[in-house]
Amino acid sequence: MATLVFDIETSALPQSSFDEAQLEYLFRDAAKVPDAAGRETRRAEIEQQFNLWPLTAQVVCIAMVNADSSRGKVLFVAEDSEPPPGPAGPVEFMPCLDEVELLSAFWEAAHRFDAIVTFNGRGFDVPFLYLRSALVKVPISRKDWLGYRFQTEPHCDLAEQLSFYGVSGREGAARRFNLDFYCKAFGIDSPKSHGVTGLDVNDLMRQGRGQEVADYCLRDVQATVQLYHLWKERLAGIK
Repeated sequence: MATLVFDIETSALPQSSFDEAQLEYLFRDAAKVPDAAGRETRRAEIEQQFNLWPLTAQVVCIAMVNADSSRGKVLFVAEDSEPPPGPAGPVEFMPCLDEVELLSAFWEAAHRFDAIVTFNGRGFDVPFLYLRSALVKVPISRKDWLGYRFQTEPHCDLAEQLSFYGVSGREGAARRFNLDFYCKAFGIDSPKSHGVTGLDVNDLMRQGRGQEVADYCLRDVQATVQLYHLWKERLAGIK
């Protein structure tokens, strides 16, 4: 069974993308803050969250790797559509002109796989991809990745598996940690240890440094692949 491990990176749309009613709606919570300094702080906090919502952000990178062969592809939005120079390796970097080209290439590749593995993909990556694809009119080749939560096929979400579906709540023994914490705990090289995090994506994209976003996204996926094999060996099958 062919298994695809993937991760996405998103970047906020400019505020000029929204009309006055939309902006009022988005920043309504900030408007309720009584003092000016507090309002500005709250506005900045809300704007930082734009990356998290498919109606206020776009997909700028998707890294995907075959869990068994370690071969894969990284799709990323870049002004320069030429592939980056360097020796060919097991993972191909593919610059895309825009989000439509990126999503189209992803769904073309995804339909060849029987199953997927993500970290928090059920809560973020998959619904984000579904909604963005619908918004920009890109056909979705796999619509079964948000099915029955308590199964690992076709979608194994490691954030769900390692927290045993939230069995002990936010503060119990099986509380959910982020990927960086799980990696360090299990002795896996953390993708965050190379100086780039998801918080840097907006600035990197504005600066035309899409390749650095692609490198970071691939490190996320490679760490997830290692965590997946560890989970399969030591924890899969616990009910």
